Amino acid sequence: MAFEHYIRSGQKMLRCGYTTGTCAALAASGAARLLLLGEMPETLSLPTPKGWTVEVCPEGLARTKDGAVCSVRKDGGDDADVTHGMLVTALVRRTEEPGVRIDGGEGVGRVTRPGLDQPVGAAAINHVPRQMIAQAVKNICREAGYAGGVEVIVSIPGGEERAKRTFNPLLGIEGGLSVLGTSGIVEPMSEQAIVDTIAVEVRQAAQTSRRLILTPGNYGADFLAAHGLDGLGVPVVRCSNFIGDALDMAAAEGFAQVLLAGHIGKLVKLAGGIMNTHSRQADGRCELFCAHAAVAGASRSLCARLMEAATTDACIALLEEENLRPPVLASLTAAAQRHVERRAAGAYEAGILLFSNVYGTLGVSPQAEAIIHSWREEHHEQ
Repeated sequence: MAFEHYIRSGQKMLRCGYTTGTCAALAASGAARLLLLGEMPETLSLPTPKGWTVEVCPEGLARTKDGAVCSVRKDGGDDADVTHGMLVTALVRRTEEPGVRIDGGEGVGRVTRPGLDQPVGAAAINHVPRQMIAQAVKNICREAGYAGGVEVIVSIPGGEERAKRTFNPLLGIEGGLSVLGTSGIVEPMSEQAIVDTIAVEVRQAAQTSRRLILTPGNYGADFLAAHGLDGLGVPVVRCSNFIGDALDMAAAEGFAQVLLAGHIGKLVKLAGGIMNTHSRQADGRCELFCAHAAVAGASRSLCARLMEAATTDACIALLEEENLRPPVLASLTAAAQRHVERRAAGAYEAGILLFSNVYGTLGVSPQAEAIIHSWREEHHEQ
């Protein structure tokens, strides 16, 4: 059955899909229902973190020698990627140990480098899909009155070959695909539609303020909220990967001050003058860390390891080993500040703030410190 949720993109209505994480959780629920309740459901249903319910027909639902197996076919909607149409399979077995244990089987990659969502050696099943799988299985256990343990093995037949067309080999995920998703839903949208939406939001913000906070997405919004920066009466606009476009829009709308706050994984690219931070456009994160570390006196060995790091958090961990985190982050922040100011071309005061979900605040340019201080002072006086 087709997933009938749509979003508007320009003048088109595009159909949404659901993630591999949602598929895995649905498959696990189907297998658990057969194993623990003896039922062969014709449909499977699951509420996603976004709040939308996904309902599918299971495929390959059957008992095995020591458990039950169920498959769900991935539907990427109108934003189909390399996993679209693939089967995501869950094998569910009883265990003596309590709780729900989740691991990967055929076609699911293994983490070989630090700094990713899962530790080295673990299956590349991210934490939100793991939560969804565990909750789906626990619900069936509760319904069946079963208090024992359960093991769930997630597989994606053909995933090892298909993963060669993804970034997994570069990230250090070997042997297959990742099971991903934070909202459980795939929302298609053209790049132009995103830029047009950002432009509308910047224009609306300009109606009430001459100050603006730009942040790429949810991580930035959460950071701003946690540090009280979203409560200063300054509008916040999420600009996705389109940093340069958003900075240009701020100039066109006559803002006087702009704070750009974002995760180091995105905004470190600004240190190289990269203003569209999507990985399809450019990366260079490790190269930038390596270059600035070399200037700060890093050893050849450290530079080589930085070039091989899977994530920016992994780069930071390596810098800490040689006590180079402060000078390198200061250098990267200063470089990003210079490129942002060059893009602003004197139209407004600009400042940049970099953070990490693991390490917290990593870099605040002097210009950003001055902007934030003035906002806090004025807010306190009101």
